[in-house]
Amino acid sequence: MSPVQPTLRLERRLWAEQRVVVACDEVGRGALAGPVVIGATVMAPRTRRVRIPEGLRDSKLIPEARRADVARAAEAWVDASSLGWATAAEIDAVGITRALGLAAHRALDGLRSQGVEMTGAVVLLDGNHDYISPAGATPYEVRTVIKGDRDCASAAAASVVAKVARDAHMVALHPDAPAYLWERNKGYASPEHRAAIAAHGLHAHHRASWQIAAAPTLF
Repeated sequence: MSPVQPTLRLERRLWAEQRVVVACDEVGRGALAGPVVIGATVMAPRTRRVRIPEGLRDSKLIPEARRADVARAAEAWVDASSLGWATAAEIDAVGITRALGLAAHRALDGLRSQGVEMTGAVVLLDGNHDYISPAGATPYEVRTVIKGDRDCASAAAASVVAKVARDAHMVALHPDAPAYLWERNKGYASPEHRAAIAAHGLHAHHRASWQIAAAPTLF
């Protein structure tokens, strides 16, 4: 079965109302090490036909070898994009849900710092829980969209941009702690990663507040 192709159906309905569409998606929520990252994209109303970049999908459905190319195409396609980061230490300090909210606000602030006009914007947040509003006041309407990164092209763009950036960050951290093989597992719970934790203990980039020994293996 081929992956579901995202569309602009929801975005077009909002553009018909003259709404600016911001889409947010997270990567790294379930990792044992490294930051959580929120990708944010913004698209102002379009009146012309919009071609979705070839290969754009939820980042989990794009082969790793193609993700960087798709991310570059996605960044060129949207009006602007931004990333918001929350570190492992912040996750330990405030919990994953609050950290996601902090990262989302940082991503939205990044769009504004680029001079993006977002008056009247609606934020499409992938998932079924609004973690943005509890993290601080925002002038935007936040709408959660289940499977948003699968079905909404703007959210798929946010997903792949964030995924490529976080993966590159974890590869860059690998030389600091090569035993954990972050260049391969990107901080997620592979058998080798868990074996390294058992042998060497936790690194500063691990989420020390988590019950890492009980975390399910994802590879």
